[in-house]
Amino acid sequence: MSKTNCFETEKFQDIGEQSTLLNFLILMRPKQWIKNLFVFAGLLFSGNLFNFELATRSIYAFAAFCLASSSTYIINDILDAEKDRLHPAKRCRPIASGKVRIVPAGIMAVLLGLGAIIFSYNLNIYFFLILSFYMTETLLYSIWLKKVIILELFVVSSGFVLRAIAGVVIIEDIISPWLLVCTFLLSLFIILNKRRHELEILDDNAGFHRKTLSDYSISLLQNMTSVVTSSIVVTYSLYTFTSEHSIYLMATIPFVVYGIFRYLYIIEKKDMAGSPETIIIKDKPMLINLLLWVIISIIIVYGC
Repeated sequence: MSKTNCFETEKFQDIGEQSTLLNFLILMRPKQWIKNLFVFAGLLFSGNLFNFELATRSIYAFAAFCLASSSTYIINDILDAEKDRLHPAKRCRPIASGKVRIVPAGIMAVLLGLGAIIFSYNLNIYFFLILSFYMTETLLYSIWLKKVIILELFVVSSGFVLRAIAGVVIIEDIISPWLLVCTFLLSLFIILNKRRHELEILDDNAGFHRKTLSDYSISLLQNMTSVVTSSIVVTYSLYTFTSEHSIYLMATIPFVVYGIFRYLYIIEKKDMAGSPETIIIKDKPMLINLLLWVIISIIIVYGC
């Protein structure tokens, strides 16, 4: 992140000095909640988007994952506070910057985690098990798994897959293997580009901030990205050709390809790979493309 961007973040966080609540809200990383939208994938493609009861369940599932993910983010920030203070972007985070102390942050993480577990248990026992596994896996990642090269990529990607599975389980539908594979590949694509961005901005200090970065190289990550990019297009195309809903789903392929190309363009020209959620929210062409994909998918799945 550039100094300007970090300065802007610090300006926003300075407001939080007058409001402890705002600092804790920033600590929860609400921007990251966009990742939990994968919970709705099963609802959309199962043809139940307009089923009020199932849609409500999915919203509850989304809320549970927001609580769970915020809990694990806080724990990760506590564990990485020392390293984050030396990171050009992460030094602006509430704990690393000293705006939120570790003990209150830890208490908040526990409360959010317990809230997520209790809430999920009252929704669906299988959903509860998936969310519990997600939280356990994420905690293990923060403590150890993020230090294991390549495996750490798969662990992060599996978090998105678990969200998609949970979204199907909460509406008690059949899990599509295509949904899982596409979710895994798409998340892997995002993670690979994020690692490449970290390697570029941290340079010689990359290994200190993230141990696995010292084992990666720009060329290796680019080669991995090329493989995953091709796999996404092929897998999604095969899904649309064999979809039980309508063969017209193939009309959404151009939007998927454009989205991938646009993402690659943005991280290459605008240096934003470190914040995937920002790309989706702030890049108008990307946001419009995503909305068009959703709208056309709904029309095809529900109208054909």
